[in-house]
Amino acid sequence: MIPNDPPLLTSQVPGLEPVYCGKVRDVYDVGSGRLLLVATDRLSAFDYVLPTGIPGKGRVLTALSNFWFARLLPQLGVVSQASGQSVSDVVSDRIALTALEGRSVVARAATPLRLEAVVRGYVTGSGYLEYRRTGAISGVSLPPGLVDGARLGEPIFTPTTKAPKGQHDAPMTFDEVVALIGRPLATQVREVSLALYSAASRHAEARGILIADTKLEFGLIDGELALIDELLTPDSSRFWPKDRWTPGQPQQSFDKQIVRDWLLASCWDRSTPPSELPPDIVRRTALKYREVLDRLTGPARA
Repeated sequence: MIPNDPPLLTSQVPGLEPVYCGKVRDVYDVGSGRLLLVATDRLSAFDYVLPTGIPGKGRVLTALSNFWFARLLPQLGVVSQASGQSVSDVVSDRIALTALEGRSVVARAATPLRLEAVVRGYVTGSGYLEYRRTGAISGVSLPPGLVDGARLGEPIFTPTTKAPKGQHDAPMTFDEVVALIGRPLATQVREVSLALYSAASRHAEARGILIADTKLEFGLIDGELALIDELLTPDSSRFWPKDRWTPGQPQQSFDKQIVRDWLLASCWDRSTPPSELPPDIVRRTALKYREVLDRLTGPARA
């Protein structure tokens, strides 16, 4: 079901100005070491934020992240960024609360680690291109002859840099992560990332979804490693329908691939901002986001 209300492209909180606006999230400092994280309906593709939003997208991202945080973190003993407070504890304006409902969380401030923790269970995307060039991804050697979409024998940790806005992330080896944050913390990040991916993959596969890869972000809160930002959403992960997985061919997915495909098939030159998306592309993308939320949070399939 696609929401009837228009997509939220810019958030507003009376009396506060965002301290950071990312491609999707607006971040407000609400004092006492707490942040208000607002997931808008903005959509990015090929490093551009598109002028057209996807209705309900921010609520899907928030609901799915909250689901995974509650399900996975306690069983793995991982610290989360959650503050235990509701949005109404820090926002009193009724109109603002209505707009923020279901798309916002109050989180503890963290010191982010300067890397992206990427886990891959399948070889595809930029990882496949790197594998074709070098036979490895982020320094992890892989068997020869793998095709795009091939399942790996076991998940691999393939971190990247966390590049400034407007720049591309670059692959990192584990030794480079060790040099950046030290061996004990690097080892913990790798172990936690692999454990989260494995637990989520088992849950998703029982519901007919393969998690091809995912990107995790970590930070430090009071000296402890904490998972921050979002978790296992269509914006941070590749979700494929299990019954249509065909190695060696392009995979169907539950994310913004519909938008990427439309942009690539259009006359867009990739050097100027994209134009507005057609209503049908918006509708189909919104339905995909909603479907993956319903399937992942629903019962296992026979």
